[in-house]
Amino acid sequence: MLDENSINGASQLAHHCYLQSLHAGWWHDPETKEAHELTPERFAQKLCLIHSEISEAMEGHRKGLMDDKLPHREMVEVELADAVIRIYDLAGRAGYDVIGAMVEKLAYNAHRADHKPENRAAAGGKAY
Repeated sequence: MLDENSINGASQLAHHCYLQSLHAGWWHDPETKEAHELTPERFAQKLCLIHSEISEAMEGHRKGLMDDKLPHREMVEVELADAVIRIYDLAGRAGYDVIGAMVEKLAYNAHRADHKPENRAAAGGKAY
């Protein structure tokens, strides 16, 4: 089970992803340097960017590619990391406690009947 130090470390990493993005200017207009508001449209745009990272991970996995920027790692691994970075960035801007929600969701899922192997293997069970 996750201990408090692990949760704190993950929370710090999530916050770092947002701060690095903020300092790199991803939340500011490149011409005016004004901060972007988190409008519904910008939120949707950021979700699409998360999705694009997942699609790139699938393509890397499908083709068995190594990453072009971190050539000692598989592309799927790096693109999944990019997706998590983008998730943490968006969550940081929106003020979401994604790490806390993950801990709670993992605890909830541990007791779900439809997540038990025997129920998944049964007729009509969740295959995936």
